[in-house]
Amino acid sequence: MSADLHYWLRLCLVPGVGPERQRELLASFGLPERIFSVGQFALAQVIGERLAETLKKHDNVAQIEAALAWAGESGNAILSLADAAYPQALLQIPDPPTLIYVKGRVALLNAPSLAIVGARTATPQGEANAEAFAQALSQAGLTIISGLALGVDAAAHRGALKGASGTIAVVGTGADRIYPARNAKLAREIAEHGVILSEFPLGTPPAAYNFPRRNRIISGLARGVLVVEAAVDSGSLITARMAAEQDRDVFAIPGSIHSPLSRGCHKLIKQGAKLVESAEDVLEELRWARPSSMPAVTALAGADLQPMGEDADFLAKMGFDPITPDTLVARAGLTPEALFAILTVLELDGRIARLPGGRFQRIN
Repeated sequence: MSADLHYWLRLCLVPGVGPERQRELLASFGLPERIFSVGQFALAQVIGERLAETLKKHDNVAQIEAALAWAGESGNAILSLADAAYPQALLQIPDPPTLIYVKGRVALLNAPSLAIVGARTATPQGEANAEAFAQALSQAGLTIISGLALGVDAAAHRGALKGASGTIAVVGTGADRIYPARNAKLAREIAEHGVILSEFPLGTPPAAYNFPRRNRIISGLARGVLVVEAAVDSGSLITARMAAEQDRDVFAIPGSIHSPLSRGCHKLIKQGAKLVESAEDVLEELRWARPSSMPAVTALAGADLQPMGEDADFLAKMGFDPITPDTLVARAGLTPEALFAILTVLELDGRIARLPGGRFQRIN
């Protein structure tokens, strides 16, 4: 296997010969070993004279040896299009990565899965929804895929790790890099109990253009994509668009008409995405049997505590939209001092969250 992998790495580590050119060469000549055995003239007929010369002369031995050493470590693997363990779902998309670098449980790559994506600057309610849905759907037997970003992605991974079916993080760096650094602990847990996956060579740093590119893998691996919160110009909508192009289901959780992070979801729903209010909505659309042990989860998931008495009355007046203290004073008929005393208690109880700009939001 290492000899075959050597040639796959040699092909994929040639600068300028990207995935599209790689597929053209594989279609024309067969396996990578054969590509390197043909003459430069024959190669030039497929990829042009300049790239053919680069392919023949580029020295990437050090990179190849480093990658082979990494793949030889416990829990690591590098899979080519020709490997039986390569995710079959990715073979169905127009532009599957030629090589993928995998850290963790390789078997998860071919498990039934659902992607959950959303805003990096998610609201507390958005993160609570992502975590609760991910846990419930993981418990139902679906591996949860996301992109290890802050906000919704991280919450989805955390929820999935609490379920039974694991999680896959598709990253926009090399599989040996952790980005963002704030998710280092989470990344280590995913590598131990799930999968870190990248199509980028080892050592690849975070670059803005890598993240939209990896989104096609997030959607391509999954049976569907659930968008939790998203602005209208977000990367999550790119993932949703790619999912639709790949003939995957698209789901979206609606939110407040006043929240910028709801507008992306509302746009998707207008375009035909399935409006989701519960985990059961997703399972029903996927025709996936709901285990009897799976708890019901709705888009208002949060703490298990239910407000009672005066708290219930105050939270009802507060609503679920982000709200300013001035608006709350008028709505609840309280003095500012009394209001902040109530807000402090509810925040400590985990029933509300403090947002940027001095606003507050109900969580459950």
